[in-house]
Amino acid sequence: MSKHISKVLRGALVALTAAGVVGGATVAPAGAATQGKGSHAATQAALDGLVAAGMPGVAAGTWTPQGTWSGSAGYADTDTKRKRTADDHFRAGSITKSFVATVLLQLEAEGKLSIDDSVEKWLPGVVKGNGYDANKITIRQLLNHTSGVHDMVYTPEWNEQMNGQGFFEHRYDIKTPEQIVAMGVKYGPDFEPGKGWRYSNTNFVLGGMIIEKVTGKPYAREVERRVVKPLGLKETTFPGTDPKLPAPHPVGYSKLYVPDPGPQIYDATEYRPSWSGATGEVVSTSGDLNRFYSALLQGKLLPKKQLDKMLTTVETGEHYTYGLGIISRKLSCGVQVYGHDGVVWGSLSGAAGTRDGKHMLTFNINGDWLDQSPPFENMFEGEFCGSAAKTGKAVAPQAVLGPVNH
Repeated sequence: MSKHISKVLRGALVALTAAGVVGGATVAPAGAATQGKGSHAATQAALDGLVAAGMPGVAAGTWTPQGTWSGSAGYADTDTKRKRTADDHFRAGSITKSFVATVLLQLEAEGKLSIDDSVEKWLPGVVKGNGYDANKITIRQLLNHTSGVHDMVYTPEWNEQMNGQGFFEHRYDIKTPEQIVAMGVKYGPDFEPGKGWRYSNTNFVLGGMIIEKVTGKPYAREVERRVVKPLGLKETTFPGTDPKLPAPHPVGYSKLYVPDPGPQIYDATEYRPSWSGATGEVVSTSGDLNRFYSALLQGKLLPKKQLDKMLTTVETGEHYTYGLGIISRKLSCGVQVYGHDGVVWGSLSGAAGTRDGKHMLTFNINGDWLDQSPPFENMFEGEFCGSAAKTGKAVAPQAVLGPVNH
């Protein structure tokens, strides 16, 4: 996930632009409506606000004790004017990290590893040279981004091959996890293990490799066996090298993460997600992701000991704290929500729920830029607080992929 939008998401430079993708609509200010019990007026207003901010389309689904609700604004396809729906499949980006962390914590609960094991124990020789000592980096530090391992997204190689026109030249390439990790560790650590915090997609590629080393199976197959099938997540897939999305799905509109982009918007719907793998491969729907996070927060996937570890967060210097593959936000009304965000080419997603797992929200934007970031946070504020954020502070989603500088 990347850091800010005027500043760049911590794995993606999301540039200002906006006007002209969806024109002509007049909408109420995001969060203008007051949301009563069982109402989603402020959530719908936040959806409308994202389109007013220049996004092509957005769809959301919620899960509460009163039942489910879905809403949308804008278009899945701006040429045909096909609307967004709650049934849309989308690339959920870094939401993959919550699945990966869940499996690693399940393996710990089964006594097959400890999250305080060193990376060197499970992946000897994979993280070495350039100032790295994998004996001092733990699995826990990978999962909460305190490892110091450099993010492969912030490298000249990534920027050249996967941003701008390089995306069209390389989007069908197949990359192995080892190749992706090597791209990151070619550059020295950002800090000593445990002595700082910086979001790094390389951490979770390593996490996926550890799952395979422990189980003998690819991380995605273990996620499917342990999480997807038991929960009945029938619309959730890990496509590997398949560049296509299941129907129905929106067009993924992208500015390709170039600095100071012009008005041109590109169709980035198709690419081989082996580029992201265990850090951002998952394809899902709002209904499946609400079901996943609800089950996770209710303790249906992890014993209490491991769930407590997952939800123990560290400070990030941002508007959120970070646990083990999970983001915690404290909203303006005092409500604390847990989940994850994700950005990949042509897709920006957010999912979160209350600690009891009874109130969930997932939404997806089929565009990867914003002219300002508060409209993104207004989705959480609208659903869980019933109004737009009271603060004028610019905050942004975390993205899984993007350019080299933040």
